Amino acid sequence: MATAIVGILVLVALFFAVKGVLKHFRGESSCCGGGAVTAPPPKKLSGTVIGKKVVDIEGMTCGNCKIRVEQALNTIDGAAAEVNLHRGHAVLKMTREVSDDEIRQALAGSSYTITGIHAKG
Repeated sequence: MATAIVGILVLVALFFAVKGVLKHFRGESSCCGGGAVTAPPPKKLSGTVIGKKVVDIEGMTCGNCKIRVEQALNTIDGAAAEVNLHRGHAVLKMTREVSDDEIRQALAGSSYTITGIHAKG
């Protein structure tokens, strides 16, 4: 009888562990930062979008990472970012020509690594 109870407890613990791991890999957990970060409203650009760049980024693992990267890239004047966590990139819409150096500077000092920047057709 005791073995059955221990077995059931182990299965319940295993269920919750697997559930947490799946949530983490889908980017739904708050793995970095110790709690959920509230996403600000999307940045609105004033002016005509003249171009887009795709910024490939490594190191994003959760929804908090997505929000932090968007916030960092949104500090660039004349640019608004939308991060796709699962693809590991951000699409940067621009109302002026934004240099790759400006993009790199926005994420400098963070735990995220830019692995490529290219124009989006």
